[in-house]
Amino acid sequence: MAEHAERTDNDKARSDDEAPTQAMPAAASSPSSQSAQSAPTFAERRAADEESERRAAAERMRWRRAKDRTVGLLASVVRWIGLVFAAILVLHVIFVIGDANPDNGIVSFVTSWSDSLSLGFNDLFTPDDEKLRVLINYGIAAIFWLIVSAVLAKIIRRVGGSSL
Repeated sequence: MAEHAERTDNDKARSDDEAPTQAMPAAASSPSSQSAQSAPTFAERRAADEESERRAAAERMRWRRAKDRTVGLLASVVRWIGLVFAAILVLHVIFVIGDANPDNGIVSFVTSWSDSLSLGFNDLFTPDDEKLRVLINYGIAAIFWLIVSAVLAKIIRRVGGSSL
Protein backbone atom coordinates (compact mmCIF):
# COMPACT_ATOMS: atom_id res chain seq x y z
CA MET A 1 0.00 0.00 0.00
CA ALA A 2 2.76 2.30 0.75
CA GLU A 3 4.00 1.51 -2.67
CA HIS A 4 0.63 2.37 -4.13
CA ALA A 5 0.52 5.72 -2.28
CA GLU A 6 4.04 6.48 -3.48
CA ARG A 7 3.03 5.80 -7.07
CA THR A 8 0.04 8.04 -6.74
CA ASP A 9 2.21 10.83 -5.37
CA ASN A 10 4.73 10.29 -8.16
CA ASP A 11 2.00 10.25 -10.77
CA LYS A 12 0.55 13.40 -9.29
CA ALA A 13 3.92 15.12 -9.24
CA ARG A 14 4.63 13.96 -12.78
CA SER A 15 1.26 15.24 -13.99
CA ASP A 16 1.88 18.56 -12.20
CA ASP A 17 5.30 18.81 -13.88
CA GLU A 18 3.93 17.89 -17.27
CA ALA A 19 0.98 20.26 -17.18
CA PRO A 20 3.03 23.46 -17.21
CA THR A 21 5.44 22.10 -19.78
CA GLN A 22 2.60 21.11 -22.04
CA ALA A 23 0.91 24.46 -21.56
CA MET A 24 4.13 26.37 -22.16
CA PRO A 25 4.86 25.08 -25.65
CA ALA A 26 1.28 25.74 -26.70
CA ALA A 27 1.44 29.27 -25.38
CA ALA A 28 4.94 29.79 -26.73
CA SER A 29 4.12 28.35 -30.13
CA SER A 30 0.96 30.39 -30.51
CA PRO A 31 2.57 33.82 -31.09
CA SER A 32 5.22 32.41 -33.37
CA SER A 33 2.63 30.51 -35.43
CA GLN A 34 0.47 33.64 -35.57
CA SER A 35 3.39 35.73 -36.76
CA ALA A 36 4.20 33.10 -39.36
CA GLN A 37 0.61 33.16 -40.54
CA SER A 38 0.30 36.95 -40.53
CA ALA A 39 3.54 37.56 -42.47
CA PRO A 40 3.06 36.32 -46.04
CA THR A 41 5.75 34.19 -47.54
CA PHE A 42 7.66 35.17 -50.65
CA ALA A 43 5.52 32.84 -52.78
CA GLU A 44 2.32 34.33 -51.38
CA ARG A 45 3.51 37.88 -52.02
CA ARG A 46 4.58 36.94 -55.54
CA ALA A 47 1.20 35.31 -56.23
CA ALA A 48 -0.59 38.42 -54.92
CA ASP A 49 1.60 40.67 -57.08
CA GLU A 50 0.92 38.52 -60.14
CA GLU A 51 -2.81 38.61 -59.47
CA SER A 52 -2.70 42.39 -59.08
CA GLU A 53 -0.74 42.67 -62.32
CA ARG A 54 -3.27 40.46 -64.13
CA ARG A 55 -6.13 42.62 -62.91
CA ALA A 56 -4.36 45.82 -63.97
CA ALA A 57 -3.64 44.34 -67.41
CA ALA A 58 -7.28 43.29 -67.79
CA GLU A 59 -8.43 46.79 -66.83
CA ARG A 60 -6.04 48.36 -69.37
CA MET A 61 -7.36 45.98 -72.01
CA ARG A 62 -10.96 46.97 -71.25
CA TRP A 63 -10.09 50.66 -71.59
CA ARG A 64 -8.19 50.02 -74.82
CA ARG A 65 -11.15 48.15 -76.29
CA ALA A 66 -13.55 50.92 -75.27
CA LYS A 67 -11.27 53.55 -76.79
CA ASP A 68 -10.89 51.54 -80.01
CA ARG A 69 -14.66 51.14 -80.26
CA THR A 70 -15.22 54.86 -79.71
CA VAL A 71 -12.57 55.83 -82.26
CA GLY A 72 -13.95 53.31 -84.76
CA LEU A 73 -17.48 54.58 -84.22
CA LEU A 74 -16.42 58.20 -84.71
CA ALA A 75 -14.52 57.33 -87.90
CA SER A 76 -17.53 55.39 -89.19
CA VAL A 77 -19.85 58.32 -88.49
CA VAL A 78 -17.54 60.63 -90.46
CA ARG A 79 -17.51 58.19 -93.37
CA TRP A 80 -21.29 57.85 -93.34
CA ILE A 81 -21.78 61.62 -93.27
CA GLY A 82 -19.49 61.97 -96.29
CA LEU A 83 -21.40 59.20 -98.05
CA VAL A 84 -24.78 60.84 -97.35
CA PHE A 85 -23.51 64.22 -98.60
CA ALA A 86 -22.18 62.60 -101.78
CA ALA A 87 -25.47 60.72 -102.26
CA ILE A 88 -27.46 63.97 -101.99
CA LEU A 89 -25.22 65.57 -104.62
CA VAL A 90 -25.53 62.56 -106.94
CA LEU A 91 -29.31 62.60 -106.52
CA HIS A 92 -29.31 66.27 -107.50
CA VAL A 93 -27.35 65.42 -110.66
CA ILE A 94 -29.81 62.62 -111.48
CA PHE A 95 -32.80 64.89 -110.90
CA VAL A 96 -31.37 67.65 -113.15
CA ILE A 97 -30.33 65.27 -115.93
CA GLY A 98 -33.65 63.45 -115.73
CA ASP A 99 -35.69 66.67 -115.74
CA ALA A 100 -37.37 65.91 -112.41
CA ASN A 101 -40.32 68.04 -111.29
CA PRO A 102 -38.81 70.92 -109.24
CA ASP A 103 -42.08 71.30 -107.28
CA ASN A 104 -41.78 67.76 -105.89
CA GLY A 105 -40.90 67.69 -102.16
CA ILE A 106 -38.01 65.26 -102.54
CA VAL A 107 -36.52 67.16 -105.48
CA SER A 108 -36.81 70.53 -103.70
CA PHE A 109 -35.26 69.04 -100.51
CA VAL A 110 -32.33 67.55 -102.43
CA THR A 111 -31.85 70.77 -104.43
CA SER A 112 -31.75 72.94 -101.30
CA TRP A 113 -29.23 70.64 -99.59
CA SER A 114 -27.09 70.18 -102.69
CA ASP A 115 -26.64 73.91 -103.13
CA SER A 116 -25.10 74.22 -99.67
CA LEU A 117 -23.12 70.94 -99.92
CA SER A 118 -21.50 71.83 -103.22
CA LEU A 119 -19.39 74.43 -101.39
CA GLY A 120 -17.60 76.34 -104.15
CA PHE A 121 -17.91 73.65 -106.79
CA ASN A 122 -21.36 74.62 -108.18
CA ASP A 123 -19.88 77.24 -110.49
CA LEU A 124 -16.37 75.85 -110.96
CA PHE A 125 -16.96 75.02 -114.62
CA THR A 126 -19.43 76.98 -116.75
CA PRO A 127 -20.26 75.10 -119.94
CA ASP A 128 -23.27 76.31 -121.92
CA ASP A 129 -25.26 73.14 -121.32
CA GLU A 130 -27.01 73.29 -117.92
CA LYS A 131 -27.08 69.50 -117.49
CA LEU A 132 -23.36 69.16 -118.26
CA ARG A 133 -22.55 71.97 -115.83
CA VAL A 134 -24.51 70.27 -113.01
CA LEU A 135 -22.97 66.89 -113.83
CA ILE A 136 -19.40 68.17 -113.72
CA ASN A 137 -19.64 70.60 -110.81
CA TYR A 138 -21.87 68.59 -108.49
CA GLY A 139 -20.09 65.37 -109.46
CA ILE A 140 -16.78 66.91 -108.40
CA ALA A 141 -18.38 68.04 -105.14
CA ALA A 142 -19.63 64.48 -104.48
CA ILE A 143 -16.14 63.07 -105.11
CA PHE A 144 -14.72 65.78 -102.83
CA TRP A 145 -16.99 64.69 -99.95
CA LEU A 146 -16.05 61.03 -100.42
CA ILE A 147 -12.33 61.82 -100.37
CA VAL A 148 -12.54 64.25 -97.46
CA SER A 149 -14.57 61.85 -95.33
CA ALA A 150 -12.17 58.98 -96.07
CA VAL A 151 -9.14 61.08 -95.17
CA LEU A 152 -10.77 62.39 -91.98
CA ALA A 153 -11.75 58.87 -90.92
CA LYS A 154 -8.19 57.69 -91.47
CA ILE A 155 -6.81 60.62 -89.46
CA ILE A 156 -9.26 59.90 -86.63
CA ARG A 157 -8.16 56.27 -86.52
CA ARG A 158 -4.47 57.19 -86.57
CA VAL A 159 -4.75 59.83 -83.88
CA GLY A 160 -7.01 57.61 -81.80
CA GLY A 161 -4.66 54.67 -82.13
CA SER A 162 -7.34 52.33 -83.42
CA SER A 163 -6.21 49.40 -85.52
CA LEU A 164 -9.57 49.03 -87.26
